[in-house]
Amino acid sequence: MSQLQFDGRAVIGGQRVAALNGATFQCISPVDGRVLTEVAQCGAADIDRAVGAARAAFDDKRWRGLPPAQRKRIMVRFADLLLQNADTLALTETMDMGKPVKYARAVDVNSASNCIRWYGEAVDKVYDEIAPTADTALALITREPVGVAGVVVPWNYPMIMAAWKIAPALAVGNSVVLKPSEKSPLTALRLADLALEAGIPDGVFNVVPGFGPEAGSPLALHMDVDCIAFTGSTRVGKQIHVMAGQSNLKRAWTELGGKSPNIVFADCPNLDRAVEAAVGSIFFNQGESCNAPSRLYVQDSIKEKFLEKALALVPAYTPANPTLPDTVMGALVDKTQMNTVLRYIESGKAEGAKLLAGGEQVLQSTGGCYVQPTVFDGVRGDMTIAREEIFGPVLSVLSFSDAAEVVRMANASVYGLQAGVWTSDLNKAHGVARALRAGTVHVNQYDEDDITVPFGGYKQSGVGRDKSLHAFDKYTETKTTWVRIDSPV
Repeated sequence: MSQLQFDGRAVIGGQRVAALNGATFQCISPVDGRVLTEVAQCGAADIDRAVGAARAAFDDKRWRGLPPAQRKRIMVRFADLLLQNADTLALTETMDMGKPVKYARAVDVNSASNCIRWYGEAVDKVYDEIAPTADTALALITREPVGVAGVVVPWNYPMIMAAWKIAPALAVGNSVVLKPSEKSPLTALRLADLALEAGIPDGVFNVVPGFGPEAGSPLALHMDVDCIAFTGSTRVGKQIHVMAGQSNLKRAWTELGGKSPNIVFADCPNLDRAVEAAVGSIFFNQGESCNAPSRLYVQDSIKEKFLEKALALVPAYTPANPTLPDTVMGALVDKTQMNTVLRYIESGKAEGAKLLAGGEQVLQSTGGCYVQPTVFDGVRGDMTIAREEIFGPVLSVLSFSDAAEVVRMANASVYGLQAGVWTSDLNKAHGVARALRAGTVHVNQYDEDDITVPFGGYKQSGVGRDKSLHAFDKYTETKTTWVRIDSPV
């Protein structure tokens, strides 16, 4: 760990550069409170410089002008470089945002590499179309890159969230300006280094760290950015849409918050599996996941048995130093987020929920940001902990009597990202899944995933889809070319 070298400078036009005004901010590890490095605190002038570099690269076709098969080879090389640097990337991610290094290595690095490889492999296999017009016309429907894509990603999965957006955007020929979260900027900056090493030309992929008002807003407002892709809170996502409209009416794609319901019926086919999924999915990544199943609905007749099994698993998620190989729950990303989670726990107690496990800050002597896995029972739908996204290791347990009731309860949310249904009844599984207003409904599992399926939500969980071939729709224009044919025969 002492051998890690962090470079906090921005990557603009293929070069590592300081902010134009020389400003920096401290990157502090939530593991133990140490300062990892100083990071360039970029502002509007730096965003303008990065967008200019991206526009120049797009206009001279140094990247989009390459045959798709050539872009593919470079993208695959980019993916390979992530794996070659996996241990360093994983430890950097852990030190920067607190997740267990075992998961940073096995999940984050592998998933980011797979995503970049998949879109690289896909780009020369996606065909354009010919419309079924009359014989007197030839109507070609083609995809073209939008131009300069602005990308703003959150702190909870820095590599994965960046890959989900930059991979399809780059694969189809766009230039990209990425602003990582100021809470976890280090692996995004390394991605830019590896992209350059792979052969992505200078200016095509730029990374500009900084704070939201100083860097994120200028990116969303920039008149020469053609689309903005954002993952983060619903509050900021709404601001992104406003800024997109205030500027050049750029497309805004926002993957936002969630308060996902996980519904367990009495005829659940494997109760132990359901318990393990309910506990493991909410405490994975310290609960800092937009799709975490934070609302657990258990049918009345099995609730007591379910909770007994669930509480027996909770101690396995006791927080520990995330750099240790066996740790399964690490530190929250910073003190601000830790205090936010603790305030939600206090609100749960104050509003009458029954605290069954956890609820306290721990490991204070380390200087890190650790909170116990927390379980509340007796939660009502109108309680704050049942309505608002906590983004921490807090599980709210509610009970229900029948399918109609639980669907009403589950849908009574401003969010609609994911949901889970556990039942042996095929009709019930399909019926409830169709009734739930969510972008993904898991049946008899939770969190199984693949790059081939889209990710996104209904309602205030956002607009558009990441992953799968559908993601290409966000970063391409659809052009019709109509050719008149005067037949000579």
